[in-house]
Amino acid sequence: MEKKKQQQQQQQQSDLDRDGQYCELCGKMENLLKCGRCRSSFYCSKEHQKQHWKKHKLICKEADKAQLPKQKPEQQAAVVAVAVAAAAAAEGDDGDDEAPPEKHQEEKSPGPTDSSSLPPTETDGLGERPGEDSPTNNTATPNGQSSSTPQKLALEYIVPCMNKHGICVVDNFLGPDTGLGILDNVRALHKTGRFTDGQLVSQKGDSTKDIRGDKIKWVEGREAGCEKIRFLMSRMDDLIRHCNGKLGNYTINGRTKAMVACYPGNGTGYVRHVDNPNGDGRCVTCIYYLNKDWNAKEHGGLLRIFPEGKAQFADIEPKFDRLLLFWSDRRNPHEVQPAFATRYAITVWYFDADERARAKEKYLTGAGEKGIKVEFDKASDPS
Repeated sequence: MEKKKQQQQQQQQSDLDRDGQYCELCGKMENLLKCGRCRSSFYCSKEHQKQHWKKHKLICKEADKAQLPKQKPEQQAAVVAVAVAAAAAAEGDDGDDEAPPEKHQEEKSPGPTDSSSLPPTETDGLGERPGEDSPTNNTATPNGQSSSTPQKLALEYIVPCMNKHGICVVDNFLGPDTGLGILDNVRALHKTGRFTDGQLVSQKGDSTKDIRGDKIKWVEGREAGCEKIRFLMSRMDDLIRHCNGKLGNYTINGRTKAMVACYPGNGTGYVRHVDNPNGDGRCVTCIYYLNKDWNAKEHGGLLRIFPEGKAQFADIEPKFDRLLLFWSDRRNPHEVQPAFATRYAITVWYFDADERARAKEKYLTGAGEKGIKVEFDKASDPS
């Protein structure tokens, strides 16, 4: 029994370590190779390792790795988002250009997502507290962490990760049973034929399909057959409650309805864009993925984020039961690459109180779907 527990802990730590891996040159997070010398840096290809060697050689040593101070889990996981250039002083280096070590070890690591620029439907507050209406008593362990309590996940992982990188990935968010229940809700909703073409904030004319190819449906969560989607929204709300006041300078007091989106798998995507380019109040984009056995090499559909001020980009694969958060404004331009299999995602945007108030004053009324009011701190009957 003790041996099995140790194996589980080792696997959890391995998963956590994997979530902190990215190509040092381009930020890619899939199918990585480990530097055979220092064994602490990763590259997506030998070519990228060679291109980055001039900088990397300054910190690449036959490391006494065991003597280095161990990082806390949240510090290890925080690098799940964006690669930052190492050793800026190497810009002027003019010596010792020997080739990088040839030895590599193949690694597997996580990946990518999507969102919309449609002015969102508004909800005052963050919905009912989850737990009372939970369809399962799930205790999943996102990113291999030992506890999945919303407060611990929010304060020890999401807050430091978002404040440092502006992007945060949580795997195994709700567990497979709950995830499958949400997927069943979404598939049934899709079969009704009530999804419409995704829209753009300021796009005029008939060229929308050239920009985004998804079909969408706005969901409040109280609709018949959407009970599991509602539970997902309540879990998102609970995380944001625990983060509130600690995410940048934002005070979050509301959110949109959920935008259920489907890329039909015919090679459509969504060109590079910003969710909130003009101060409409959205501060955090929160996306949940529902795609079982997704293989980016075969199916495409990566969400590629181009963080402002970074030479690198972050690729995020739309894997089943993966939650992605990132700043909604101009700091995170992103695109959905062409998808060649049916790709489902559920997106919710959270509002900063001050910016949303200014936007309402400017435009007199909120754009998009009409909003609903939800009490911030009161649970309501899910039935």
